[in-house]
Amino acid sequence: MPLEALKVFCDLVNFRNFSRTAQANGLSQPTVTRMVQELETRLGGQLIDRSKRPLQLTTLGRAYYEGCKGLLDQYVELEGSLRRAHEARAMTVRVAAIYSVGLGDMGQYIERFQARFPHARAQMEYLHPDQVYQRVREGTADLGLLSFPARNRELAVLPWRDEEMVVACCPSHPLARLRSVPPARLDGEKYVAFDKGLVIRREVDRFLRQHGATVDVQFEFDNIENIKKAIAIGAGIALLPAPTLRQELEAGTLRARPLEGGGLVRPLGIIHRRQTRLGHASLGLIDLLRENGTNGNSRPRKSG
Repeated sequence: MPLEALKVFCDLVNFRNFSRTAQANGLSQPTVTRMVQELETRLGGQLIDRSKRPLQLTTLGRAYYEGCKGLLDQYVELEGSLRRAHEARAMTVRVAAIYSVGLGDMGQYIERFQARFPHARAQMEYLHPDQVYQRVREGTADLGLLSFPARNRELAVLPWRDEEMVVACCPSHPLARLRSVPPARLDGEKYVAFDKGLVIRREVDRFLRQHGATVDVQFEFDNIENIKKAIAIGAGIALLPAPTLRQELEAGTLRARPLEGGGLVRPLGIIHRRQTRLGHASLGLIDLLRENGTNGNSRPRKSG
């Protein structure tokens, strides 16, 4: 029996009047009468004593009403809890980001987001680039933050900002005494590199080849944190995004020198699924990230 018929019957019990019940449910009086008759046929007995005014319940009707009322209350509670859960999910922005994004100023972005959207929250997860793409594709992350983002049929890319790449070395390294480093000067230097499978490794290698510099790779890592630790103990130098070195520069454990002539940047982008409609909170976080794209040694990218 449709839930609507149970609601109509319960309303009839409360109103004790067919006309008012029909009006409350947007139905005609004959329709309400028919629905009650169908219930009585289904149950094999009268629910309403029509000989009395106002309408009175029969013994069967009273028992049926108590059962129907309990079912309707449960349904209303279920519907309400599902709606609240959906609203809570809609106000949570799930973000998958590469490790080095968390090393920058994401904490400040999250604070600004919470101030602007006090009823929303951003749920951050720091992962390998391949996992960032996977999370967004499978829908377990609303947004992805990574470098050298790749467009495809499933994913849309929004430019975020470009980060200047600099020479990172330990304080005792000869390059630390230079104001800027000519790219060719890196030839023969001991080097701590990104893993070969990462896009940033391919871009750095291409840059070095263009300037005739062949480095002596000592170690390869898939994240900037391990690269910085290796540099700090004198294992070699590396080309790293300037914003990821702030803590080490403040502590004096590393030095950063700009490349003479520049020319090497790490583009950061925001990815999301093309076929998924982003919620209000997700769009708000995107706007905040892009409007604050300039910070430290980074600069916003042009959308064109």
